[in-house]
Amino acid sequence: MFDSHLQRIHEHNAIAERQQDLSMRVARLAPVDGTHQSAFPSLALIRASVPTVCMPTVYEPCLAIVVQGRKRVLLNGEVFHYDALNYLVVSVTLPVLGQLVDASVERPYLCLRLHLDLEEIARLLLELGNRQPPRASADRGLFIASMDEHLLDAVLRMVKLLDAPDDIAVLAPVVQREIYYRVLRGELAHSLVDLAQGDGNHRIVRAIEWLKERYAAPLRIEELADAVHMSQSALHHRFKAVTAMSPLQYQKQLRLHEARRLMFADGIECSTAGHRVGYESPSQFSREYRRLFGAPPRAEIARLRETGVAE
Repeated sequence: MFDSHLQRIHEHNAIAERQQDLSMRVARLAPVDGTHQSAFPSLALIRASVPTVCMPTVYEPCLAIVVQGRKRVLLNGEVFHYDALNYLVVSVTLPVLGQLVDASVERPYLCLRLHLDLEEIARLLLELGNRQPPRASADRGLFIASMDEHLLDAVLRMVKLLDAPDDIAVLAPVVQREIYYRVLRGELAHSLVDLAQGDGNHRIVRAIEWLKERYAAPLRIEELADAVHMSQSALHHRFKAVTAMSPLQYQKQLRLHEARRLMFADGIECSTAGHRVGYESPSQFSREYRRLFGAPPRAEIARLRETGVAE
């Protein structure tokens, strides 16, 4: 028992040393606030020095590893907290609310965002054969799991490669594959297996892509169901299981996020932006925009321009 206690202390110290090393490296590679694209296209580094209010944003499929600080994400009312002891997996495109709750100039929020390639993960699962974890059923397309020593070690080696640019092209894909493997060996691997291999989930991914391509057009559920070869009831049930919202709610959030981008980034007038994303009624656009973003379009965009922040 004494030896077991010493082993746990050793493992704890080893993880703490790796986390400290990782924090120092990411802070150096991301010296100012913002998102920094690394020399490896799949990897970005994020730094923030102040906490934020809840801000709507759209998450693309990724593995998000908080190196320092803490964040919370709200998916249609469900709350997910993650920090340096946990990582976030997003397996489908999801409109969410994000909030930094622990960040300061002295101890900034630091995060790594690694693109999630479900096709590569599916190929890896084929190689695992009988060793792959079992599938889940009806899990969200967003989930939190605990960081372990093996995953942390692979992530640290990925960041170390950024200081060896001549090695990145050859070695980074290998380390990325190991990171995927470590996630597949983790506590919530079954969720990722279901999303990478389950036929129903592939159809939900196709449904999401279909909605993204046609977000400004009127949504006819029967047309979407036919496009992904599902019954309307099965589509509604499985879509909500993965995204926590109906296809219609999902389309509405896509529309509002795109309208926000058009106004903030492209300087397009509010009524024009609303019309471009599919709203016939300016008053309905303003009402739904306020419900999601907390203020009418003009006021909210003015606030963003004043702060210079748009998630």
